[in-house]
Amino acid sequence: MTSVEEPPRAAGPVRDAARTRAEILDVATSEFARAGYDGARVDEIAARTRTTKRMIYYYFGGKEQLFTAVLERAYGVIRETERQLDVAHLDPVAAIRCLAELAFDHYERHPDFVRLVSIENIHGAGHISASGQFGGIGSPALEVTGRVLAAGRESGLFTAEVDAVDLLALVSSFCFFRVANRHTFGALFGRDLVAPDQRERYRTMLGDMVIAYLTAERAPG
Repeated sequence: MTSVEEPPRAAGPVRDAARTRAEILDVATSEFARAGYDGARVDEIAARTRTTKRMIYYYFGGKEQLFTAVLERAYGVIRETERQLDVAHLDPVAAIRCLAELAFDHYERHPDFVRLVSIENIHGAGHISASGQFGGIGSPALEVTGRVLAAGRESGLFTAEVDAVDLLALVSSFCFFRVANRHTFGALFGRDLVAPDQRERYRTMLGDMVIAYLTAERAPG
């Protein structure tokens, strides 16, 4: 009969499993964002968590599964933020602006998320595609955006025939570029896209661009 191997015990009190997993994910997020998937080392993650490589493998199965867990948690954080957003009391224009500002704030506050997404794209989204968790993560903002767009078109405020996925791509492209490309853009054009004194200008500009697109007068097709 094969027995199930228990995780190795650290010296001192037995550590809470959930807290241990969370600590490993915190450090792994930082390490993968810093070094990329190929450059990150499980030994380094273990050293920084004061645990062992063996324990990391016990909880996550290996480096590939650990990176997938890091991605799942990173996307879960933004989805939880979206769930807490209430725009039901706002008119469609104000609601769309609020949704755009939510994305702006999240990308700015989570630069590691931007790096992780960049890394996953380099790898062809293989970890996301292979994971069974992402289908269940969903996107509360996507559902809300769809309802807001429908309400805006019904009221005559919105003229653009755009769905929620396209609008998400429009908003995300600006938010992502601002964080991911700040260094190259700054070197080429001498402007820091995340400079604190420019933050509100860019935040407002994003909302203005989206609303202008949605409400622009269009000639009959």
